[in-house]
Amino acid sequence: MRYKYLIPLLSITFLTLEIAPVSAQDPGRENRRPPVALDNGKIVEKDGRRYLWGGRDESWNFDITNCPLDISHLHYGMGREYRPALIHPEFVSAQEADQWLKDDKRVLAVKIGGEVKAYPADLLTRHGMVNDVVGGRPILAAYCYLAELGAVYDRTSGGRTFTFGCSGYTYFDPRYWQGKDAFVLWDRETESLWWPATGNAVSGAMLGKPMRLLEKDLWSQTTWGALKSLYPKAVALTPGQTMEAPAGWPRFDPAALKELKEPAIPSDSIPPRWGGIAGFGSPKP
Repeated sequence: MRYKYLIPLLSITFLTLEIAPVSAQDPGRENRRPPVALDNGKIVEKDGRRYLWGGRDESWNFDITNCPLDISHLHYGMGREYRPALIHPEFVSAQEADQWLKDDKRVLAVKIGGEVKAYPADLLTRHGMVNDVVGGRPILAAYCYLAELGAVYDRTSGGRTFTFGCSGYTYFDPRYWQGKDAFVLWDRETESLWWPATGNAVSGAMLGKPMRLLEKDLWSQTTWGALKSLYPKAVALTPGQTMEAPAGWPRFDPAALKELKEPAIPSDSIPPRWGGIAGFGSPKP
């Protein structure tokens, strides 16, 4: 895996897209963007199974045969490596981060053991999410700017560690988040799809398994200034990182995954909107 700085520090730009708040009473919602449908090539039927286009390589397609989602509510379809979700992230000191990270900027913060890390929302807009290990715990810092869902998850399930990325799709359901689109995720080990707005996997071997939020006292939605004031030795995600898609990836045995025993999806698996959580003593932004 190779990482490199592609964008000068002072000229970082981020993709932004404004989506108007939508309620379940908004019947024109689906007409705002073309749905993913059989007639635009995003859905492939093969050998009695249904696949969702996942990128330039046919092997990247997602098996959605068992997916309970309404396929017409999937949007975009930019490919699963479109956003460089980080796997081995790099960080800089608070002093170096101060050169470009303003005190009022939103960050997801994680504190486990003696480590305190900040994941700026602006950088997460580019990456979608960051797979990391903090204080020995595998975690996922994820932010969807469309629905303002910012959360930190435990990446382990049944003693296995999962690695997540953006599928290239968004999904909306009028019952959640005022009908706003939210990113659909995937994991490299099983190629299951996950929808954080409901807190569980929605296709593949992990169907129905929960995305477990990290314990509330270990993470927070806050600002860089508030975090620094409490933890001046905190480190911040380095800007300008990217990632080349791996040529291959270890896969979990589907038969072994069936043995994973998980309780019902807990209510605290649903990610809070920004401002909905402030952990380890940090004030709400």
